[in-house]
Amino acid sequence: MLDIKFVRENPEIVKENIRRKFQDQKLPMVDEVIELDRQNRAAITEASELRASRNSLSKQIGMLMGQAKKDPSKLEEAEKVKAQVKANAERLAELEKLEEDCAARIRTLMLSIPNIIDPSVPIGPDDTHNVEVQRFGEPKVPDYEIPYHTAIMESFDGVDMDAAGRVSGSGFYYLKGDIARLHSAVLAYARDFMINKGFTYYIPPFMIHGNVVEGVMSQTDMDAMMYKIEGEDLYLIGTSEHSMIGKFIDQIIPEESLPQTLTSYSPCFRKEKGSHGIEERGVYRIHQFEKQEMIVVCKPEDSMDWYEKMWALSVELFRSMDIPVRQLECCSGDLADLKVKSCDIEAWSPRQQKYFEVCSCSNLGDAQSRRLRMRVKGADGKMYLPHTLNNTVVAPPRMLIAFLENHLQADGSVTIPEVLWPYMGGTKVLVPKK
Repeated sequence: MLDIKFVRENPEIVKENIRRKFQDQKLPMVDEVIELDRQNRAAITEASELRASRNSLSKQIGMLMGQAKKDPSKLEEAEKVKAQVKANAERLAELEKLEEDCAARIRTLMLSIPNIIDPSVPIGPDDTHNVEVQRFGEPKVPDYEIPYHTAIMESFDGVDMDAAGRVSGSGFYYLKGDIARLHSAVLAYARDFMINKGFTYYIPPFMIHGNVVEGVMSQTDMDAMMYKIEGEDLYLIGTSEHSMIGKFIDQIIPEESLPQTLTSYSPCFRKEKGSHGIEERGVYRIHQFEKQEMIVVCKPEDSMDWYEKMWALSVELFRSMDIPVRQLECCSGDLADLKVKSCDIEAWSPRQQKYFEVCSCSNLGDAQSRRLRMRVKGADGKMYLPHTLNNTVVAPPRMLIAFLENHLQADGSVTIPEVLWPYMGGTKVLVPKK
């Protein structure tokens, strides 16, 4: 969410940013916000003047009533002043209602106006205009067939989609045996990887209040992603970023505690509406999964440096497991409204002979801080808004697709990279059961 003062003083910059994000339907919102802001400020000024006059008029009534004991004509004068006080009170009530209505409408509009994107963001309407920046590791295509990922899992008796369908419906799964152990091993390794990088490990709440949801994401994303608990002001989180950033709501953060570098584990729940192609079925696009996340809260001047560090950590993690990846810069039309800049880390799929998303790193500037009323008290005593960033460390089971495809051998076995041996009880190779 932008600062209303910035919108008031820079309407054309805000409108041009909307055009660059290909959201022209939102252009009228800028003029509406500015007009509502004008009305609101005028109402506040008039209301302040009426409140200031209320005390002097009350004193005047008291004085006139006292004088009326000796001069009855003062009584009539006092009644006129009383009438003025009543009229002022009625007008003040109107102004207070106007202030309330204007503030509510302004907030609704401001929540929909996108954040100002970084000048380095490529311009394009959708993800087909995202730009490859660099590759890490050599993508290889073996001379033997790579089966569909659920077929690989089934060869280890490691997945049961049918039972999950009976229990929960489509978009769910059972993992078992070696595949379930591999899933847990990757998460445990990712947790320790981030702790060793100096991040503080958290297990956060998996449900959050509606005002926190509004603070951490756009209304569009909320409607598309979040599951609401019936009869409760609680939502299941779509990522632990939601509850981790939410923990700072209405808080004043000591400047000396910055940067706060946090890594959190959670299950994640997402609606994932719409139809998807065959390669996004199986355990690729699902309603429930687990994830290790990284979150940074920092000074504004440090956020771009942290952005670069964070996506690089994802690359390092995946390369340590011998999975080729690439960095893809997200274009303007592919950025969620709160994001200043974002990139995806994509893993190589030997089966599809292309890359697919496994991590997403985002700098949200001060958008979440403003929505959640997070503040930092500087050394000079002044308050300012910190910047927030988030990035996926690892999100199996999608990550398992890349892992299994890149480590599958011609005989159907799957090699385990050295970094995972301690988490797999020393197992170095998974041997298929079917």
